[in-house]
Order: sequence, then structure tokens, then C-alpha cells
Amino acid sequence: MNRWTGRAADLDEWLHELRKQPELMDNVTHWHTIPPREARCEALPEELDPRLAAALRKKGIGELYTHQSDCYRAVRAGRNVVAVTPTASGKTLCYNLPVLQSLLEHEAGRALYLFPTKALAQDQVAELQELADLMEVDIKTHTYDGDTPPTVRQAIRNAGHIVVTNPDMLHSAILPHHTKWVKLFENIRYIIIDELHSYRGVFGSHVANVVRRLKRICRFYGSNPQFICASATIDNPREHAERLTGEEVALIDNNGAPMGEKHFVFYNPPVVNRQLGIRRSSVLETRKLAGMLLQQGVQTIVFARSRVRVELLLTYLQDLIRDKVEAPSIRGYRGGYLPKLRREIERGLRSGEIRGVVSTNALELGIDIGQLQACVLNGYPGTVASTWQQSGRAGRRQTSSVTFMVASSNPLDQYMIQNPDFFFNRAPERALIHPDNLLILIDHVKCAAYELPFQAGETFGGERLEDMLEFLVEEKVLHRAGSRWYWMEQSFPAHNISLRSAAQENVIIIDMTNGSRVLGEVDRFSAPTLVHEEAIYIHEGVQYQVEKLDYPEKKAYVREVNVDYYTDASLAVELKVLHMDKERQSGELLRQYGEVTVNAKPTIFKKIRLRTHENIGSGPIHLPEEELHTTGYWFSFSEEAASRRGTNEMQFALLGLANVLVHIAPLYLMCDPMDIRVVPQVKAVHTQRPTIYFYDRYPGGVGLSERLFEVHDELLRQAKSVIQSCTCLSGCPACVGPIEEVGLLGKSQALQLIEEAGAL
Repeated sequence: MNRWTGRAADLDEWLHELRKQPELMDNVTHWHTIPPREARCEALPEELDPRLAAALRKKGIGELYTHQSDCYRAVRAGRNVVAVTPTASGKTLCYNLPVLQSLLEHEAGRALYLFPTKALAQDQVAELQELADLMEVDIKTHTYDGDTPPTVRQAIRNAGHIVVTNPDMLHSAILPHHTKWVKLFENIRYIIIDELHSYRGVFGSHVANVVRRLKRICRFYGSNPQFICASATIDNPREHAERLTGEEVALIDNNGAPMGEKHFVFYNPPVVNRQLGIRRSSVLETRKLAGMLLQQGVQTIVFARSRVRVELLLTYLQDLIRDKVEAPSIRGYRGGYLPKLRREIERGLRSGEIRGVVSTNALELGIDIGQLQACVLNGYPGTVASTWQQSGRAGRRQTSSVTFMVASSNPLDQYMIQNPDFFFNRAPERALIHPDNLLILIDHVKCAAYELPFQAGETFGGERLEDMLEFLVEEKVLHRAGSRWYWMEQSFPAHNISLRSAAQENVIIIDMTNGSRVLGEVDRFSAPTLVHEEAIYIHEGVQYQVEKLDYPEKKAYVREVNVDYYTDASLAVELKVLHMDKERQSGELLRQYGEVTVNAKPTIFKKIRLRTHENIGSGPIHLPEEELHTTGYWFSFSEEAASRRGTNEMQFALLGLANVLVHIAPLYLMCDPMDIRVVPQVKAVHTQRPTIYFYDRYPGGVGLSERLFEVHDELLRQAKSVIQSCTCLSGCPACVGPIEEVGLLGKSQALQLIEEAGAL
């Protein structure tokens, strides 16, 4: 086997050797092999324009996979479609083929492509341009985003056959200025929405409203475009596509793409203290496995759940290879890096110059980064769908690949690693959106009114709007004249509305080490815990200390340092019920759903030593409290259950149960684990009973806690199963939490609490 060369190792040979190493195999709980799959193909459609057919053949495409063929036929029959197949299965051709055929038939036609990120949009333009060049036809394809020079923008508006953009740009720069885009809106035949599964939660709820505005403007100009959507595997693709587009959609999921042999290895770090249930750090075990793969010359991607973990792993892997003469290049990749740096890393991966990359889920989407051979997941990514997406980054169509999933100590990871059948036999999660969230809806009604006046009786996504429009008249935002409502403010509403969060501004990070340069950014909700004063912010493996956080101006000033620790902050949370909408009794448990208000304040930060991860100090955080009005689901135990325990006992039992529940809740939601939060209260303000609350971490809520209200009994059954199956004695990070948090009886008390409730 070759060491530290640019040439890839024989992966099958290396995996064969790995199986003979007991010190590693003792930690493997399951080794799943998915056999290779042959392609299933159909001939190119006979009606295809000869120029397009010839261009495809020049690219080596002489026939179509079954799903590409099905999609082409459905679109040509005038149907809206959603194509759902795994990563790297050629979904791009599902929409490029019918669009290009249509443009060759009708030169005046137009198409709009929507991608969630700029990187995906730029990838797509290169692909389309290559096909246009091979056909030797003048199909003008352009990206229209924040990086597009003003001089080019006018040409795109007037002559772009295919406009490739992202929802943010459509929302803030195209729809409000539709009068400059008359050619596009009069002639638009297709709207492409790729990576459909990424439009969920707050972002998806905003995008559904942007699509409502887009359709309204198309109607005004006399066009009625078809929707072609593409998605990775989710549980409800047709329903999700229909909610997002407001149209009836045909599902295409007859995947005909080939696949090489795929190994999926579940790896549980060894226990270092059985009584306390403490395992070796998942970060250090991830470093070991990724290091071994890189040393064999295997091009590898490592996924980590947080920005901090990405930077820690990058630092450790760069340390590992620093002294090697022909060491491969290893880079980090995550949100917060500036676009130019991200493009450079993508190019390096495609060319093979970069042999390893450590990323958050930013590289989960279908950016063309070539096909790597190995993927190492640091912790369960949070959803079945994300796990398959990340794993799908490894493996050329005809060659073997391997994915290692390294479990952390949290209960969800431990449940997954010890119940592989649950993962391999379970349908992926449902994508949830809530387009009629009042805060989100009213923002887009303002934007829509700015774009075109509202008529009496007009609906917006099925909602009748008279009450909302009259409210906006009272607020002096709209003016009513006869049966129409007109925008009357001087300001421009779309500029103040972010699609990515319900909070408006990100915090910009400015490096003051040598002069002053923008290093990156963090969202407003994460800023108090990531860039508070004295925090260590890690960027591309380099440490920076935050010298000042100017919270009103949304700027964090940092300076490069060289220290042997990183920081982790704590939040104090208070929750109050405002209004209850639903209620059900389950045994002794009363569960409810409604509106809540949450007050969160960062309190202290800990300094944690690199590599050993021991706590070496702490300090206070002085920042204002943030208030959040959202939706929540909660369940209360009876007064009898409370009277059987002292306050301390009940505190530990509730905390232990809450620790398990917050980790397994994402099993039922397609969300980041940070999107749903939990708060236990020994004596709830509104009932005086012991209560556990879940709330959506977004203003107005996006349907997450409502879904948990519905699956309450199943949620508690899973919690009971996790606690019972854990091998620790009194509680540990893999079930109810460490003993220092929940006490010596935390595990048995949490279990007793579930059993006493008689809800199962």
C-alpha cells in the first residue's frame, strides 16, 4: 500500500487488512455492505433535437437512466415533477434535458433555476455552458447573484435564456424589480428547484412564500411555468414539493443509476470508564480513522456537526501530517468561510490536489467536488437523510467506497450505533415547513404588496388576506383605494427580511491581527455562545481570540493567538406559556401544545484543553438577554408523581429524561438538533406541576414541536428503550447524562418517572 502519495490506494485491499486488526474491529458494532448495482437505462428519446443528442453523445451519454427518462416524459406531458434519487445519480439531466429541448424548439422561451447556495448555481452554469458549446447554439446561461457585476446584470435581464440564482437573490433583487425582467416573466416555461430537501424549517417556510410571490408575478405577465424539482431521499417528497410550490406534483423515484460496492461501518469508541459510561472522545477516534485513510492515499471527506469540531479535527489532522515530506493537503470547509476560499477548496478537491477535507454539512449538498473514496462521520448527522447524503459524497459510480460513522456519547448516537437495523430499515425523515407562520407570512405579504397591489378577494397561498391587509393599513404600511391595497412606505421591504433565519442580521467577524479584514460571519442566535468576549474562534485551523463583541453593530473583533485550549459557552433559559392550542391526556401525563416565550441569556464559558478535552478554567459572559416568541409542546406529570419525590429527586429525574428526549427528538424531525430545545421545570409556572417543555428555536415556530406533540407516545417509548439498553450503572452521557448532572440515582429515577406515568 502506498504512503503519502498523490496516488489512491486500493481501498478493497486496505479494508481487507483492516478486518484483521482486533484493536479496531472490537469497536465496530456493525459492518454493512451494500452490493454494487448495475445501471438500468433507456434509449435517448426519438424526438430529441439532433444537436442535443449529439452533444450528449460527445459527453459519453448515449442513453438515459430510467429516472431521467421518466422525468423527461412527465415534463413533456406538461406535469410538475419531483425527482428523488440518491446522491450522484444524475438528477441534473432530469431538468436540463427537457429545458434545453424546449429552448431549442422555442428560442424566446426562458427558464429559472433555483439553488440553495451560490456554489451549486456556479456548478450548474458550467454544466449548461458546456452543453450549449457542444451543440454550437447560443443559449445564454448566467448566474445572477450578489457576485454578478452590475455591467453584466442588464444583459442577463434582457437576454438570459436560463437565469440561475438562489432564493435570497430572487426574494431581494429579482421579484421587487420585476419590471426590469419582463422578458423573463412573459416567456418563463420552467422553474427548477434543486436540493428540495434543503428547503425545510424556517428557510423552507420563507422559500414557499417567495414561490407564492413568484407565481403571482408570472400570472401578472401571462405565464404559467412548470415546476421541476429534484431532491435527495426524504419521507414525504411529493407532499413537500406540493407544499413548497402550491401545485400538484408527480413523483419520479425509479432510480436507474449504477453504484459501486459501498461499505458502511458503525464505530463506537472504546469505554474508558465503565461505571461512569465514559467513552474515548469521538473527535480523537475520528482523527485516528481519517488519519489512517489519508496515510493510505485514500481521498477522504470528514463531516463534523459543528464549526468548532470542524476546526478541531482540521487542526489535529494537519498536526498528524505536518512532518511528512509528501503530505497531502487537508483543508476545512464550512459556513462562515468567504466564497472565494470555498471555491478554491472545491477546485482542489475536483483536481485531486486536496486529498482530505473536514466539513460541516455545507458540503452535503450536490456541489461537484469529484467523487472521493472514503467518508468519516464524526457523530450521527442528526437525520437518516443527511447521513445518506454525506455518505454519498464517497464512491465513484463503479468503484468501492467506505463510510465510517463514529458515535459520540450522546444518546441519539448511542441508540443509532447499537440499533443498526433501525437506521438501515427506517424511512428517512419528513421535511417540515410552515409557510403560514404569521411572522413569516406577514413579511412576504408586505413584499408582495410592494411588487403588485393586492385585489379584494385575492388569496396568497390559500390564505384570505383582508384582515392582514387591514392591519397593515392601520400600521400605515399599505393604503387602500377602492378594492385595492397599495404599498405606501418609502422603504423597500425585502431588504430587511432574511430567508435564512427569523432574526435579521449576521454578526461579521473582523480580524485585527494585521490591519483589518473580514474573516467570516456567524448567525445572530449563535453569536453569544461563539464570539462572546474572550472566546476562542477557530478558522481554517488558526485560533483567534475575540477582543470585542459590538452587539448593537453586529461586529466581533478578533486577533490571532496561539493557545492550547478552545471555549464552550452555557445558556440560562426561562420559558413561559402564553397560549394553549391543543391538549391530550396520556395516562398520568397531560400533554399540551401552544405558544410560549423563551428568554435566553449566556452565563459562563469554559476553557477546554486541546487533545485532552479537560476543563482548565471558566469566565463570565456579559451580554443582554434574548427573547423569543415561538411554539412549544410540553407534558406535565401529576401532583401524585411530584409528592412521591423530593424537589432534588424530581429535578434529577426530569433533567435525565429531558437529556434523553432532546437527543432522540430529531429521529422524528428533519432538523438540526439545535433547532429544537428542551427545558425541564420542577414546578411549572402555569400548572405548578413537574413539566418538560420542547420549543422551536425560531420566532413563531416552524412545526417541529407540533410534530413532537403528535408522536409523544412513540418518543417516550424510545426514551425508555435508550435508558434501559445503556450499560452504565447510574447514568452517563449516552443516556440520562453524566452523574455530576443527574446524581447517583438519575438513571433509575428517570426510568421510574416514565413507568409511573403509565403513558405507554
